[in-house]
Amino acid sequence: MTTRQPSLFISHGAPTLPIEDSPTRHFLEQLGRDWPRPRAIVIVSAHWETRALTVNLQPRPDTMYDFGGFPPVLRTLRYPAATDAALAERVVGLLDQAGLPVAATAERPLDHGMWTPLLLMFPQADIPLVMISLHHKAGAAEHYALGQALKPLRDENVLVMGSGSYTHNLWELSPEGSERAPWAAGFADWMDQALRENRRDDIVRWQQRAPYPNENHPSDEHFQPLLVALGASDDDAVPVKLHDDWRMGSLSMACWRFD
Repeated sequence: MTTRQPSLFISHGAPTLPIEDSPTRHFLEQLGRDWPRPRAIVIVSAHWETRALTVNLQPRPDTMYDFGGFPPVLRTLRYPAATDAALAERVVGLLDQAGLPVAATAERPLDHGMWTPLLLMFPQADIPLVMISLHHKAGAAEHYALGQALKPLRDENVLVMGSGSYTHNLWELSPEGSERAPWAAGFADWMDQALRENRRDDIVRWQQRAPYPNENHPSDEHFQPLLVALGASDDDAVPVKLHDDWRMGSLSMACWRFD
């Protein structure tokens, strides 16, 4: 019997996630050990946006260090997973059939939104990947539709994974150990309830209906991967919150499973 995969949203945090002693690091390490092993992973990251949804065809993507000011040891880390070429072509076809704007590239390396959680969950890098970009400025509805287009892959033991951030305002961080900022708590608590009640229309329209949307996401790219993971789930499936940890007063490390 083929395993039917859930879809998954991960808040990936800073590039230091694989080397720091944190609750989220330990959670992701354990999650990888407990998760039903997929035959492949289709992943979207907040750190790859293009003018159309773009599928990576590079056979062996390099590891990108798309950051500065962090410990030099991070640039020694590698995630040498291969691309599943046949699955990548299938993804292009699924997006085209769904009427979504789709392109392909053979030049994209893995950004830190992809390799930092994968390095913790599946450190052997022996599960093939397919990387898909976000569509720059396309909005929540299109990224939810992207997840819907990918939904059939779950029946083929393919993990659909979105990597972003539940809250993401790097201009309003507080010292480590600070209490949750009221605007961050208000947004996260509203979103928690909306997800647990499976209020999909509210979630897709989060910028109009959630409290403090702009304070938590001055730009929307870190929230779009959650919409992809949600779209890939069954319409009547109630999302399950797997983990949360608050950093610097306003950065939620929430992770959600969608069946």
